[in-house]
Amino acid sequence: MDRGFSRRFSASVGGKTSALGDVRMNEAWARPADAGSTMENASGLIDREAAIFRLEEAGRTLLALPGTGYSTKMRTGSLDIVRSALENYGWGEKRICPAVPSAAQITRMDEALAWIPMIPQERYVLRRVVGARALVHPLTDRYLFSWRRLGGVLGADHKAVQRWHMLGIDMIVSAVNRQRLRAA
Repeated sequence: MDRGFSRRFSASVGGKTSALGDVRMNEAWARPADAGSTMENASGLIDREAAIFRLEEAGRTLLALPGTGYSTKMRTGSLDIVRSALENYGWGEKRICPAVPSAAQITRMDEALAWIPMIPQERYVLRRVVGARALVHPLTDRYLFSWRRLGGVLGADHKAVQRWHMLGIDMIVSAVNRQRLRAA
């Protein structure tokens, strides 16, 4: 996958680059709400790099959403004896959590994740590959599923998985551009 766009974007917003040359955009991925329009050309069409960036941003946002709600853990953890035992044994430390995404980021996430069903249902493997590669950890900026891990799960070579990913991205780009041309 060509990371040229990510490098250019990261350099423009102050992202970090590691010694290996790959871009780490821990604090740079949270960009202004109107910056999404800069990733499209003048006619509002997207390309491969923009689609990949938007899907990865959607994966970061999805993983950054808080997992809140009622659970039995809250009920048992509220007892005084359980709470004091947890504190005494050092289990009271907080985990580092990503910042809660803004409403604009959640809207962009919804839009980008709605692109995955644009891949035909009979090509469900492509959907799985594109969806899995969209999941990027919001703090470390690492993919949750590497190419080799996806290849092992699917029983294929990692190079084949990369080709399938690009084929899925091409299907998404053509469907999104077709949809935008009809709307214009």
